[in-house]
Amino acid sequence: MKLEVSAKIVYEVISPSTLILNVQPLKSAGQFLVEECMDLNSQLKMTELFAVTGEKRFKIIEIPDTGSLVINYHAVVETEVRAVAADYLDDIPISVMPVSALSYLNPSRYCQSDKLYKFAFHKFGHIDHAFYKVMAIRDWIYANVEYSGGYTNAQTSAFDTITEQIGVCRDFAHLGVALCRALTIPARYYTGYAYQLQPADFHACFEAYIGGYWIIVDATKLVPLNGLVKIATGVDATDTAFASVFGNLQFVSLDVAANLIDAEFRYIDQYTAEQGYAYI
Repeated sequence: MKLEVSAKIVYEVISPSTLILNVQPLKSAGQFLVEECMDLNSQLKMTELFAVTGEKRFKIIEIPDTGSLVINYHAVVETEVRAVAADYLDDIPISVMPVSALSYLNPSRYCQSDKLYKFAFHKFGHIDHAFYKVMAIRDWIYANVEYSGGYTNAQTSAFDTITEQIGVCRDFAHLGVALCRALTIPARYYTGYAYQLQPADFHACFEAYIGGYWIIVDATKLVPLNGLVKIATGVDATDTAFASVFGNLQFVSLDVAANLIDAEFRYIDQYTAEQGYAYI
């Protein structure tokens, strides 16, 4: 399917600064960029870099002068979501996992899987099949954590969320990642554009590595899985922030949009494990 995505970001520049932007969709086998452009309200030096793992694209902007900075990004993206039968998505022994997956077994700043091992084992350890274990994690988060803004902040971790049982998509994703890692399932934080998300914003979910595939999991159940446009994956939100500021920039506003270009759209979800399919 084909989607049009955009982001408008406004800063007030207080002193010379450098900005690292992470808003461009990832180029991958299941995601093709038809067109894209990034415009600034002034002539500034921009450099594009790719993460070593290939999971992020950065734009580095050098800002020598004070004043208003307006960034407009626009892209048309074709995506293809593939279904994989759940029966093939069982645990993979650590000894045969690819190196690229091993780092996603470890605790991280926002995903303290080492502190959640007993909880995860008690709640989900009895489930033998990895896919249904991940689905049970997703369903538990959806049923037990209230989706509401204004109660968490940039310091809120998975351990905080499981205690307070309230949060937004970022918190849902961190908790899903942490519980998977606690059960020796590699998991990574995912951020992207999301069709039908209200209000429009960047959306966070997570991917779990089972059966040799990174499957998409959204514990918020707010958007269709085939309405996601991946920007980046990482160990947690520290790895995938849409902007990293070095200097003195005052954030003013952010406007994000994701619209369907195709005339027809078939809503794909993953919200009943009885369907027996995961999506990658």
